[in-house]
Amino acid sequence: MSGNNVRLQAIKDVQAYVPPAPTYEANEAPGEIFGENVFSLAVMQKRLPKLVYKSILATIEHSKPLDPMVADSVASAMKDWAMEKGATHYSHVFYPLTGFTAEKHDSFFEPAGGGLSLAEFAGKTLAQGESDGSSFPSGGLRNTFEARGYTGWDPTSPAYVLDNPNGKTLCIPTVFVSMFGDALDHKTPLLRSQQSMAKHAERVLRLFGHENPDHVVSFCGAEQEYFLIDRHFFLARADLLNSGRTLFGAKPPKGQEFDDHYFGAIPERVLAFMMETERELFKLGIPAKTRHQEVAPGQFEIAPMFERANQAADHQQLLMTTFKRIANKHGMECLFHEKPFEGVNGSGKHVNFSLGNSTEGNLLLPGDTPHQNAQFLVFCAAVIRAVHKYGGLLRASVASASNDHRLGANEAPPAIISIFLGDQLSDVFDQIAKGGATSSKEKGTLMIGVDTLPVLPTDPGDRNRTSPFAFTGNRFEFRAPGSLQSVAGPMVTINTIMAEALDYIATDLEAAVAAGTEFNDAVQAILGEIITNHGAAVFGGNGYSDDWQIEAAQRGLPNLRTTVDALPELISDEAMELFQNYGVFSHREMHSRYEIGLEQYAQSIAVEAKSMLEIGTTSVLPAAVRYQTELALNIGALKAAGVEADAAPLGEVTGPIGELRAGLAVLKDALAAHAEDAYAEAKHANEVLLPAMAVVRTAADALEGIVADDLWPLPTYQEMLFIL
Repeated sequence: MSGNNVRLQAIKDVQAYVPPAPTYEANEAPGEIFGENVFSLAVMQKRLPKLVYKSILATIEHSKPLDPMVADSVASAMKDWAMEKGATHYSHVFYPLTGFTAEKHDSFFEPAGGGLSLAEFAGKTLAQGESDGSSFPSGGLRNTFEARGYTGWDPTSPAYVLDNPNGKTLCIPTVFVSMFGDALDHKTPLLRSQQSMAKHAERVLRLFGHENPDHVVSFCGAEQEYFLIDRHFFLARADLLNSGRTLFGAKPPKGQEFDDHYFGAIPERVLAFMMETERELFKLGIPAKTRHQEVAPGQFEIAPMFERANQAADHQQLLMTTFKRIANKHGMECLFHEKPFEGVNGSGKHVNFSLGNSTEGNLLLPGDTPHQNAQFLVFCAAVIRAVHKYGGLLRASVASASNDHRLGANEAPPAIISIFLGDQLSDVFDQIAKGGATSSKEKGTLMIGVDTLPVLPTDPGDRNRTSPFAFTGNRFEFRAPGSLQSVAGPMVTINTIMAEALDYIATDLEAAVAAGTEFNDAVQAILGEIITNHGAAVFGGNGYSDDWQIEAAQRGLPNLRTTVDALPELISDEAMELFQNYGVFSHREMHSRYEIGLEQYAQSIAVEAKSMLEIGTTSVLPAAVRYQTELALNIGALKAAGVEADAAPLGEVTGPIGELRAGLAVLKDALAAHAEDAYAEAKHANEVLLPAMAVVRTAADALEGIVADDLWPLPTYQEMLFIL
């Protein structure tokens, strides 16, 4: 079947779509299924001996060291619970540096002789598994012949049963490390950074008179943006199959310029997908809260509620897997690439960050009079110092080939990392810098002018969607992470730079008080020092403007536009010292993350370039030449018949065909070149492959607007974005 027929057949198949049968139970009460597939605290309380439950609860809720003696009891109860639900296998689930979830399934059943089998699951099996440490990205930590790696049970993230039409599997969240304890995953450094941040946050709380504060944890709420397209179109686009984004595609006549998609009515087919997805998420204890259409056609968003950062990171990976699975069931493909359609709004994963504990609550809650809330101001000042001092690391934490397409565009924050405080807090810190805060801007009311409508309260300040790190009332929203990435990476960086800032503040206050300074005076002094020395990162203007780039440079803020620019931040002396001092990464581990980042960047672009070369050579160019041939034959036939023929259309297609041929030749040569090391390879991808690909795309997209529609081989943006 020709490429032309594949495209037209895909359109017919979409039009013939039949929705799957609903899975919702008719008598099911809303909310009753929440967490039914989770080995939760409630389940453990019913099934574990009292002392074992109290021990595991202390570990989960208060971060107490895990008692190794509880593993056998937990394993036995976990196995019985999972098998009662129909599970036959278990899996240690971990999160390697591929960006995806990894799992190996083992059966509960072992031969017992006499043709019988026995279900076994011992504590040592729960606590530790083994996988091939050299078959996942390690950045040189593991050689090919050095295979051993270990998974280790993380009791702070609950086990769950994953449904499949043909059976069920018990899934156990784990860390993944080398046999020397090097982190090969996202979870290990997240837990390390959480522990370090908590240590210094609790020091600050003790200085404020909280003698025995509960363990402080970081919280995360990740807003997930994504695209949905019909799967027939997806399968007809080799670029989407290979790289997750369209490497060709002219802008459709209508895009998002009418602003008619954001919060628009959700299409029935998409709503059916959302409802089934949310039901599956509820069963897994994932608190999906908000769903809506996003700015672009075919783009949507889901926002779960806040959770502890470690559990939120696990749930985010599970959410993406669930979305993919349910979308396929509904005949669609879920795209998490940050920029799957050129010229169309891209997708992010906004990471909402806060920290707190069970005794003091949210430590980033300002109250009605933040100028009087010294404890809040200290934690807020820690964020200001952290963002200013380590803006380059924050940028590096979200660096990828796919996210480079989004950062700096008009729907995403710029690559310059700044912090937005809002009118109220900006005013308070301005007062502090001038000697002391004495007032806070109050909330107002909004009078709409319609008597039947209620008076609406307004916040004391507006929001800023162009800010990468913005205060939004009781948390900070890091808007730069990409849709495709794990939230664990950004959270590791946030936790670690907060640990440094809180350590700095606690050390300063402890020394000042020991020297006889009144505590309140010491607090005012450290707040003034931080806003004076680190206030350059505070910016409330338009982050998209060219003027901001000039001003940011004058303020000394780095503008790391690409992943190649950003990744060296990981191995700077300052970063190496930071992560080692706070027990998050050793120097070896930092170098490994740097090498992995470079390799993945170069490989991602190389895959795109190879895919573009193949599609351009075997699909786009032949279609254009066929059209050119038809035009030439028609013109020749008319001339032979003595009829005057317009040769202009032939010239219109001949020019772009020549440009396409030349561009493909340059791209082929660029792919044949190889660099000596990972950084040079990444730089080659950035400086040679991407420009060469841009030339090919420009020519191909021009041809899309010229070549006869029945000859064009690829589903168009108009079809993929609007036929659903």
